[in-house]
Amino acid sequence: MIEVVCNDRLGKKVRVKCNTEDSIRDLKKLIAAQTGTRWDKIIHDGMNLELYYQ
Repeated sequence: MIEVVCNDRLGKKVRVKCNTEDSIRDLKKLIAAQTGTRWDKIIHDGMNLELYYQ
């Protein structure tokens, strides 16, 4: 299981836990559920995702 920390650009960091076999689509849906954004929003190169492996 990994933990991804995302910054929603409003100063709030969101921690999302997902399995290592989850797809990027699954990860984006989990992040969208936490931040209130659309899951099909494009993640640009300028956005940072911090990974914490557990």
